[in-house]
Amino acid sequence: MKPNDPVNLTEALASFEAVYSPRIVATMNDYDVRIAHTRGEHVWHRHHDTDEFFLVLDGQFNVAIRDDDGSESVVELRQGDTFVVPRGVEHRPSSPGGSILMFEPSGTSTTGDHDGFLPNHVDSTTGHEL
Repeated sequence: MKPNDPVNLTEALASFEAVYSPRIVATMNDYDVRIAHTRGEHVWHRHHDTDEFFLVLDGQFNVAIRDDDGSESVVELRQGDTFVVPRGVEHRPSSPGGSILMFEPSGTSTTGDHDGFLPNHVDSTTGHEL
């Protein structure tokens, strides 16, 4: 694939099966455009230096948010919904199954500041090439 070739997201998503293991489909300025399959729970984490943008491409995607006082709420997203987790906010994505598109600065870890146990289905990465 050449740098200026268009990327079909349906075909790109069909090219891999791993969940919470994003693929980089484009780079814009200093940001990666990433896609990922989602199923199950991710881990609680935060990104101290950046917001995190989600667009639900298919299915359902939930984002649990933990406030500074420890209270939790869940944002439920469906196909076509977008949501931004502000920098520094602790959150945990989960999904009964779906796919998402994310904008993040290149080099941003998918698990942010998390340093505990990682389930086998969560890939701590800065994104994989498509």
